[in-house]
Amino acid sequence: MNSTWHMRLATALPAALTLLLMLMMLLILAQPVLAGRILTACGHPFYPPVSWHHNNRLTGVAPAVTRQLFAELGYQVQLSADSNWKRCLHEVERGRVDLIVAAFRTRQRQRWLDFTQQPIIADHITLFSRHNSQPSPTTPTRHLPSRHYPPLERLRQQTVGLLLGDSFGDDFDRFVQKYSQIEHVSQGRQNFTKLALGRIDYMPIGQLTGQLQSQKLGYADQLQAIEPAITTEYYYLALGKHSQLQALLPYLNRRLAEMQSDGTLQRLVQQYSLEYLDPPP
Repeated sequence: MNSTWHMRLATALPAALTLLLMLMMLLILAQPVLAGRILTACGHPFYPPVSWHHNNRLTGVAPAVTRQLFAELGYQVQLSADSNWKRCLHEVERGRVDLIVAAFRTRQRQRWLDFTQQPIIADHITLFSRHNSQPSPTTPTRHLPSRHYPPLERLRQQTVGLLLGDSFGDDFDRFVQKYSQIEHVSQGRQNFTKLALGRIDYMPIGQLTGQLQSQKLGYADQLQAIEPAITTEYYYLALGKHSQLQALLPYLNRRLAEMQSDGTLQRLVQQYSLEYLDPPP
């Protein structure tokens, strides 16, 4: 009997050891998943305080919020150092980057992005022009969406400066494509310079970021925001559909709502507005 037991044990041991080794290998391979994979993210490089590039890194409200929320879920977020907004959008659309730290929601983008329902920040889009040089009113036509954008009636057939990749909502985008001459630039400061020099007639941009950048670039005395704002858009955290992160959206929405209600987001807006004007060394 002892001989039979020893024979069974000798037969079972290799199989048990093999199973144990397989389990150990699975645990080792699963460790990065348990710890949370490293996510790649990009954002608008010229839109303080939402996000902007400084010292070859992306900073601002949206990068800070994104890193915090995903850290709470056990993920690390690697922020792109690329300073091209259109390329950021393209990389996420192509599946090479996981998410955008903040983006406006449009029909086109919804084909390849899943947005949070809770925004990070509301953005009051305003037309900037040179002081005392607002274009003269033109005769409106029945085709103009004037009920949505009364200020644009006087600006059609003028030259508008846009950053490559920029969108200010579906209706506004259709308006400028139909009624305006568009000049695209690759860097935000180029539009401010062209506007100050009279090479473009107006520039749509969020009122806060427009004021911050005008001050930072030395154009505060030359440029003005035309009231009222043409629309209010919202910056949302946006996940690439390829990223397989959609199950995290309920948590992200809940935490963004909490950060809005307890004043965290507003404090971050103030903090990063000051940091943009007076950056740390």
